[in-house]
Order: sequence, then structure tokens, then C-alpha cells
Amino acid sequence: MNVPRLVVAAPSSGAGKTTVATGLIAALAARGLAVSPHKVGPDYIDPGYHGLAAGRPGRNLDAFMCGPERIAPLFLHGAAGADVAVVEGVMGLFDGASGRGELASTAHVAKLLRAPVVLVVDASSQSRSVAALVHGFASWDPEVRLAGVILNRVASDRHELLLREALEEGSGVPVLGAVRRSAAVATPSRHLGLIPAVERSAEALRAVADMGELVAASVDLDAVLALARTAPPLAGAEPWDPAVEVGASGASPSGAPRIAVAGGAAFSFSYAENAELLTAAGAEVVPFDPLHADALPEGTAGLVIGGGFPELYVRELSANGQLRSAIAAFAASGGPVAAECAGLLYLGRALDGLPMCGVLDTSARMTERLTLGYREAVALHDSPLAPAGARLRGHEFHRTVCEPGSGERPAWGWRLPAGPHTEGFAGAAGAENVHASYLHLHWAGYPQLAASFAAAATAYRAG
Repeated sequence: MNVPRLVVAAPSSGAGKTTVATGLIAALAARGLAVSPHKVGPDYIDPGYHGLAAGRPGRNLDAFMCGPERIAPLFLHGAAGADVAVVEGVMGLFDGASGRGELASTAHVAKLLRAPVVLVVDASSQSRSVAALVHGFASWDPEVRLAGVILNRVASDRHELLLREALEEGSGVPVLGAVRRSAAVATPSRHLGLIPAVERSAEALRAVADMGELVAASVDLDAVLALARTAPPLAGAEPWDPAVEVGASGASPSGAPRIAVAGGAAFSFSYAENAELLTAAGAEVVPFDPLHADALPEGTAGLVIGGGFPELYVRELSANGQLRSAIAAFAASGGPVAAECAGLLYLGRALDGLPMCGVLDTSARMTERLTLGYREAVALHDSPLAPAGARLRGHEFHRTVCEPGSGERPAWGWRLPAGPHTEGFAGAAGAENVHASYLHLHWAGYPQLAASFAAAATAYRAG
């Protein structure tokens, strides 16, 4: 199949590409088109807004965590049945994994997808110089087809005229639209970026609608669609199939083990493919919200607690002692648990001084320091997720610190500029089947994680 597609990029972070990309998705969906939303890189928050705009999950395309060879298959899987796909980039167009050239950059993914690129330029403090900027980006890598520009934060009709004249004269790249400055479409931020859409409910829906209306009034959508349709077929690529990835051989004779997956406002970070892989591995995935549930789903044989913002809901999570006790009892009984980042904080003794589940002998607190970056990690001990020696790529992104940061059986080891580093917990006293770490993993890059965890849940249920 060939899906019309384009990549929305920018010269740098902060140019407004999330507003433009989300607005494009909403505006095209308002035309009755099935729009497939995608995000380059590991970010969980932007895809939440994309998903609201499109009415289908926003999916990540991360060439570092999943491998370049999986980008086209994952795209085709996510875009199945779509009329057009919009892929929002990350950082600046050519910014990739630190020290690894173009790997995982927006430009890298655009080339893997053979997709035209639309550059969103913050024009608020320039006029004729915009042509030099666009010319530079268009000529930097001839394999990247920079096929259009959307001017953002344009001040007036006169400003727009000056920008258009300069680009027509000096860049050779067509202008697809000019978006005026607008406070109405601002999305509030905090310490790790935009506030997730799941936390804002009606406000988020209104913000997405406003973005769609702004873009529909400011951008030539027909030209955007025509450009997307110039993307050629992805020769040799087949849609990613979770059943093939985990080597599924049909349902277990004894039925699917039930795996509870934490969600809701405090644990909103997840990749759609993780749950799809668990299902393909024979598990029944059951979401629950730790802010409201007073018990784990009946029959839980495995527990996954992903990332999010538990620090913002620490009082509510702490007050829900019934669920905290249930999780501690499940872990103590040998139940397999996989937790990352927010899940790690929740399983500790305390977060910012308030009691958490007490499964792990560590306490967490907020700090001013941001820990951010891709990691190449090796599993140091066996766990329900991976055997010792397994090598994986993941991503850290947090402002909290755990003390201690690892147990007697650290989950991972990797190298930092300061030297070797160990992190996380691959088992704990009285909870040997727990894996908890700050490291975010995209299971599509390592489908054996899902197969291993589903097997651990099956074994636990069998007693």
C-alpha cells in the first residue's frame, strides 16, 4: 500500500511545529479524511494531542530505540487504512542522537519514509533573512526533499508579504501557509514539556480544535495534500506485524494470562505497540487507573506500570492505600511487574515524603536537574523482561532522583561521560520478579520483552 505522507519539521525546537502538525491533523480530519498521526523520537506527549486530533492513536517513529529498519514497517502498520499521514519531527530537522550523526533525526526518518518535508519557520523576528535560512536547510542534505514552508507567528499582512517575497526570490521552496500569532492555541507547559492531553480533557479538545481552525484558515490544505501524494511507495517494506515479531503460535491452551496496565493521568506514557505485542504474545491486556481503582483487575497475572507524572498526583496515589497494598502483595507473591520511570517511583517507599507501594527499598524526590538522553544499556541480571546480558536501547527523561538509584541486583548498566553507571532494580528482597527502572523502552524494537513478560505472567498464573 502507498500512504500519502509528509513530515513537519523545524529549524529548531520552539518554532511551533507541534501546533502546526496537530492543527494539520485536525484540519484534514475535519475534511473527512482518515489521518494517521506520527511523532519522530521518544516523546509521549505530542502523540496524545495528535491522537485527539485524528481520532486514532498517535504513534512514535524512533530509529534509535526501534532501529532504522523498523521505521517504514512501523509507519505502514500505524497508517493502515489512512488517507494521509502527518509525521511531526523532533528538535531541529537535522538534530539526532547525540554523537551519532543523523541517527534518529527528523531528516533520517524522512529519508527512511521517502517523505517530503514541510519546514515550520518561526518568522516572528525576521523578514528577508528567512530566505537564507530556508535555502540553507533545503541544500544541506540533497537526500532530504524540503518541499514546502509554513511561516509561523507572522505579525501582519505586511510582514507576510515581506516573507513571501524573500522566499520567492531566494529559496525556491513554496510557501504553503502563514500562521498568525495566536494566544488561543497555546498549550500549557511544565517541567517536562507540554501538559499531556489526558490531563486536560475538555481543555485539550478545545485546544486541538483551535489549532485545526487556525491551520485551516492559514494553510493551503489542498497544496499540502498534493504534496503528501507525491511520496512514492515504500518499496520492499511490509507493515509491522506484532504476531510475527513475537512468533505467536495461537492462544495458550489454558487461556490468556491477564496483564494489568496502569493508565490515567498519573501514568499516561505508553507506546501503543507495547500493548499490541503483549496481546500478540497471548496475553489479555486490561487497563486500570491507579488514581481511582482500589484493587488490581481480577485475575491479574502480570503488572505493567509505565511513565507519567506521579509527582503531580502524589497525594492521591498515597491516599489510595488499598491499591498500594494490593500491588505490594502481588509483587510479594511472585507476580511479574515491569515498571519504568513513573512506575519506579510508585513502587518505592516514598515519593516527596509521602508513602508509595513499598515494593522497592528506595525513595524518590523532585529536583531541579533534568536527566535526559538516549542510553545503550545491558541487562545486568535476569528479570521478567530480559535475561542478563541482553543489550537494548532506551531513553531517560525525568527530574526526579531515587535514593538509592539501584539495588543489589541493578536492572541496567551503561556508560556515561563520567564512567560506568548502574541503574534500576531487577528483583528486590521479597519481590524477585519485579523489574523497575528509569529507562523508557519501546518494545517494538525488542519484541522479546513482550514475549518474556507474557511467559512470566503465564507461569505465575499456573502457580
